[in-house]
Amino acid sequence: MQTGPERWSSKLGFYLAAPGAAVGLGSIWRFPYLTGTNGGSAFIFVFILACLAIATPLLVAEFLIGRRSRRNPVDAAGEVAASFGRSRRWNAIGVLGTAAAFFVMSYYTVIAGWVLAFVWKNLSGELAALPRAAMNLQFHEFLSNPLRVGAWHLAFVVLLAAISAQGVNRGIELANKIRAPGLLILLLILVAYSLITGDVTRGLAFAFAPDFGKLSPNVVLAAIGQAFFATGVGMGMMLAYGAYVPRGASLIRAALVISGSIVLVSLLATLMIFPLVYRYGLNPAQGAELVFNVLPIAFWEMPGGRIVGLLFFLLLVLAALTPSLAGIEPIVAWLVQRHRMTRSRAAIVASAGVWALGLGSVLSFNAWSHWYPLAALARFHTMTVFDVLDFVSSNLMLPIGALLTCAFIGWRLPPSLMETELPEEATRARRWVLFLLRYVCPLGIVAVLVAALA
Repeated sequence: MQTGPERWSSKLGFYLAAPGAAVGLGSIWRFPYLTGTNGGSAFIFVFILACLAIATPLLVAEFLIGRRSRRNPVDAAGEVAASFGRSRRWNAIGVLGTAAAFFVMSYYTVIAGWVLAFVWKNLSGELAALPRAAMNLQFHEFLSNPLRVGAWHLAFVVLLAAISAQGVNRGIELANKIRAPGLLILLLILVAYSLITGDVTRGLAFAFAPDFGKLSPNVVLAAIGQAFFATGVGMGMMLAYGAYVPRGASLIRAALVISGSIVLVSLLATLMIFPLVYRYGLNPAQGAELVFNVLPIAFWEMPGGRIVGLLFFLLLVLAALTPSLAGIEPIVAWLVQRHRMTRSRAAIVASAGVWALGLGSVLSFNAWSHWYPLAALARFHTMTVFDVLDFVSSNLMLPIGALLTCAFIGWRLPPSLMETELPEEATRARRWVLFLLRYVCPLGIVAVLVAALA
């Protein structure tokens, strides 16, 4: 029975797994519709800055805590704190992160189940058989059936548990080695198709033409929030993955690879979607329905659309898989170390918990669509279970956990920790990370928190 952390088989394994934990539906599904609803290029510009100046140093800090402690995320910060004579109450960082990851995965896997269902819809020809008028209704009809939505959610969670149970090397690492080239190849094929057949001029002008007149406080906060969501900062994932990192691997390089990969995939997804949106006269500000209700109309009309649609939703399945593995890893690692469970049993227990809580999100779109569990509180009076889980985790738990990380590494531990734990990094790089954690990151995080509470 394993009680200690496993290790990545190599530096390459870590450099593939780390971006695989972050590059997911947030980049391919969420980023394009946020770009569409927040003014295009202005949003993209702030998003890139937020990834570099806020998300990257926080990723380094989380990796550092994980590698220094070699503990599960719940116990990691307290272990590091105790080694410097500080209180183990800094475990709050990992507790918040693990709880946030649990909440996020409960609804993230529901959305991944939608994606899995749409793979089948394209493969079976169900979408191709619908008339144009029915395409506008098919997504809502799908969501209205709790048994159908719940079945696809369960299918994805079972897949997740099966891979996680294989361990770090034969499960997570192998999945990332398959997924990374697969996702990139599919994405490039679809980008090429979109640029050849879509309305490139209008699509690219909307996304990339400089228009800083659209830069508003709301756009800035949305971009910072997306940088948090896309990178997985504050969810305990990188605390868990950091515990498996071999000495000598560059944590700053890994963090930059994550941020760079997220920016690259997000921009490629934008190149893929908006030329098609304009080519077929669709609304780029459609919101979350852009992928599931709007793009299928384009697939219905375009030559070879059934194949293109199948490739697109296969891309989303790959995008959802490895971040979900990373999302349940903090819980799995905690169960293995703290409760002495076998890896396979911990994966099953963690996945079952995610599935059970996810039922609330499944029902939020049908049977419970008009039930607002926290209606007595003004801020939550129209929020379903899905909305509450999303708001509490993304807008409260993640920023608070990230703020605690800044305070812990930036102010409560000695600056010499950077030299001790990051000997492979350049001195200037270490100083920049510490400066950003002390001064820049807290400002961005507090802005997101205030906006959420206001």
